Amino acid sequence: MLDLGRTFLQSVERSPDAIAAVEGDTRLTYAAWLEQILRVAQGLDELGLEHGDHLLVVLQNRLEMATLHWACQFLGVIVTPLNWRAKPEEIDYCLIDAAAKAIVYEEVSAEAVAQSAEAPNVPRIVVGADAQATHAYAGLLAAEPWTAGPRATADDISLMLYTSGTTGKPKGVPRRHRQERAAALGHVAQNQYGIGECTLGVMPLYHTMGVRSLLAMALVDGCFVCLPRFSPAAALALIQRERVSNLYLVPTLYHDLLAHADFARTDISSVRKLGFAGAPMHDALLLRLDEAFRPELFVNHYGSSEVYTMAVNPNARRKPGSAGRAGINTRLRLVRLETTNPDDLAPSGTEGQIIADLAGDEAFEGYWNRPDANVKSLHGGWYFTGDTGYLDEDGELHVTGRVDDMIISGGENISPVDIESVLSLHPGVDEVAVAGLRDERWGQRVVAFIKRKDAVDGEALDAYCRGTDLANFKRPREYVFVSEIPKSPVGKILRRKLTAGEFEPDRS
Repeated sequence: MLDLGRTFLQSVERSPDAIAAVEGDTRLTYAAWLEQILRVAQGLDELGLEHGDHLLVVLQNRLEMATLHWACQFLGVIVTPLNWRAKPEEIDYCLIDAAAKAIVYEEVSAEAVAQSAEAPNVPRIVVGADAQATHAYAGLLAAEPWTAGPRATADDISLMLYTSGTTGKPKGVPRRHRQERAAALGHVAQNQYGIGECTLGVMPLYHTMGVRSLLAMALVDGCFVCLPRFSPAAALALIQRERVSNLYLVPTLYHDLLAHADFARTDISSVRKLGFAGAPMHDALLLRLDEAFRPELFVNHYGSSEVYTMAVNPNARRKPGSAGRAGINTRLRLVRLETTNPDDLAPSGTEGQIIADLAGDEAFEGYWNRPDANVKSLHGGWYFTGDTGYLDEDGELHVTGRVDDMIISGGENISPVDIESVLSLHPGVDEVAVAGLRDERWGQRVVAFIKRKDAVDGEALDAYCRGTDLANFKRPREYVFVSEIPKSPVGKILRRKLTAGEFEPDRS
């Protein structure tokens, strides 16, 4: 299999004059972008980065970050991106854990780098200007282009993504060139991308969804439109200006696009394909998106950093809530919630833990420097995701949440997602999250946290639930109205904050 450097050369050779990357007023053809990539590669080489070294990147979704990603693929350097909001202690941890040989940052992350105890020990490359930097990104661009050709192989590590670390130390997920290329090829096939697609590059390049969009566009000689920091107004303007043909976003960003005042006056006719991942999409939002965009294709992806696409539903509107079947590079099983035996299958029709075959082409091989995490998650050649789900009568997967999010109330296992899907359809509900709070009698009681769209109270919502097919034991016992649902930077609901009381009540 080709490495990713040679993969990029394919596109340059096929379509040298096609627009490959856009940010603001900058528009680069494949040929022009290659020259910048090779200059940056040469600059990194002159700084002493060698094959197999890690480069820590703390940038927003700007052109420089995408360029660095590709430069590392040519050099055989392992690009190791972090959230640009990373705290000094997170930077310290990752610099040490990855033994990174340099760090790249920008103004928005400069303070955290300045407060990092470990950053002074490595070259500090700034995009823009910062007195603490030892080198400037502009200096990399001034180097002569790298001429040695790709020095990575398909078996080399391409990048290492860090998990969020919300429940402990972040876990490094190293992924090889062949795994990344297989994932990108699968993404192209499962989204039915054609030559010359144009995507909005807004999902973070420190997240697997952002990386997949970047690589997929190169495979189809397409255009990656950088949006450094998400804003609904900016995203809508770019969709119209650049004639974006596909969107691949988390549900939260879709929600924010639809809710923005500019949506109604934006020309979105170029968008033919919608895809989502990262979190379940509630029925109400899915229906609103289908009505607003009328896409040719509406795809639900279920995956992770460890195994990119585990399941895919190419027609999300046909059966809302279904994640479909295993992706083309993956095998899936459902096992009993409490087991570590990949052959201990969950009984038909019951909820179980989702596991994926580590022999799949997209699957990682284990966490970086974390034998404890491997012991917890890798068993018998399978990756235990920690996600729960069930198979419906058609054999399609429905993801119901995390094992840790499962509410056990009065001896019943209750999935928050089932309740959220019902409540999301109420016209007075803008967003909803369900969690289990400690209860002396029930162990946990089901609590719904509601961000209101219109005036509604708990009695009305309870009456609404009673009129649906939601089982009585699943009905929320309490409704809490909040100003915002707490989420991670990529749009995942942070239920731990809700259960800890870390939210702003709606006082209206």
